[in-house]
Amino acid sequence: MEIERPDGRSPNQLRPLACSRSVLHRAHGSASWAQGDTKVVAAIYGPKSGTRKNENPEKASIEVVWKPKTGQIGKAEREYEMILKRTLESICIRSIYPNTTTSVIVQVIHDDGALLPCAINAACAALVDAGIPLRHLAVAICCSVADDGYIFLDPNKQEEEKMKAFSYLVFPNSNVSVLPERSSQEGGEPTAHGIITSVTHGAMSVDDYLHCLERGRAVSARLSEFLRKNLEPKSSSESSRAG
Repeated sequence: MEIERPDGRSPNQLRPLACSRSVLHRAHGSASWAQGDTKVVAAIYGPKSGTRKNENPEKASIEVVWKPKTGQIGKAEREYEMILKRTLESICIRSIYPNTTTSVIVQVIHDDGALLPCAINAACAALVDAGIPLRHLAVAICCSVADDGYIFLDPNKQEEEKMKAFSYLVFPNSNVSVLPERSSQEGGEPTAHGIITSVTHGAMSVDDYLHCLERGRAVSARLSEFLRKNLEPKSSSESSRAG
């Protein structure tokens, strides 16, 4: 039986997507990404000479700064910074600009659910806009598990509050046609089971997780196609939307 969600979507249906490049003129690269009413803007500054303490000077360093819509940064935001940093480090070719730091500033515009995947998607688009060499594109999705075991993709805030567990999944995309030419010249680190990042919260069984992985991988193709289209050379339209 098909379960209808409060906003009328099916369990596997994403909210409308929107992405725009070069939205901040003073940044070296920038992008906005929206899924439904959740919206994030990512800005790239650098690479700048030098790395921070405890960073490997033989590689490029990625610095992530998370800016909430209001208030001070808390424990959850610090965790988001760490996950985002590790994810971006895995897709960037860090040997090309050794002993440099690239700053990624994430500004939350509105949070209506699945905030971290939205931020990862925005940051990936902004890195491409800045011309940072990448091994491959990456797309992120949130899979949520309800008390009755049903799995819902891309939950909004209302749904998030009712779910018993979440899984944030980041998948690679090997198509590099829209990336800087040097990006395809260095092999990347292998990804486990075709996934870059996997973070779970709440009580989730192994079967639940495997179902989330299956659902997330299936929808990642659509996210990848949408991202690639928005990263192609710009036409007269600065922004593209998909329902």
